[in-house]
Amino acid sequence: MSQEKTAAPKAASETQLVARAQHGDEEAFAALFEMHKRRVYSLCLRMTGNTAEAEDLTQEAFLQLFRKISTFRGESAFSTWLHRLAVNVVLMHLRKKGLQQISLDEVDSSQDEPVKRDYGDNDRRLMGSIDRITLTRAIADLPPGYRTVFVLHDIEGYEHNEIADIMNCSVGNSKSQLHKARMKLRDWLRQNEGLMAPGEPVVSDQAPTER
Repeated sequence: MSQEKTAAPKAASETQLVARAQHGDEEAFAALFEMHKRRVYSLCLRMTGNTAEAEDLTQEAFLQLFRKISTFRGESAFSTWLHRLAVNVVLMHLRKKGLQQISLDEVDSSQDEPVKRDYGDNDRRLMGSIDRITLTRAIADLPPGYRTVFVLHDIEGYEHNEIADIMNCSVGNSKSQLHKARMKLRDWLRQNEGLMAPGEPVVSDQAPTER
């Protein structure tokens, strides 16, 4: 009960801040910036792997927010809407850099895994075998499309329906991109075993059995 009581005022406060910011209240916008800047920066950093770029893109995301906040209609959570905006800013930046792009509409025709595999399962075996530094290096080598879904799901904790909303794709495509990202990460680990801590196992191809 106490959690519910504390959560409600926070949600109401954010709703009020958004409404005030939509009417040009600079203090309300500054409060929203303070409330969300760390997570937006974390998202940008995970997607780019570069602190300077992440700082610039965080600023750009909030500039876009300042320009577009009047279009927010409350059809999704404000944080989801903001992260969709931030993801678009980062992806545009990556496209300008000419990095390899993976279409979110791509059909998964891979035969590397049985069809029965549940793409939505948390790959605990994968995550447990990578230290933070190695994970950062591995994620940086993923194509932007795979990287974005992996970061949103396995690091930021978004559900596939939320990722589909953020990325403007289907839930099935989100699951497919996550599956392929994990496959590429396992391949990366096999090729870079020397970067892992001594004694750490290479991730098995088999799906984890935990639920």
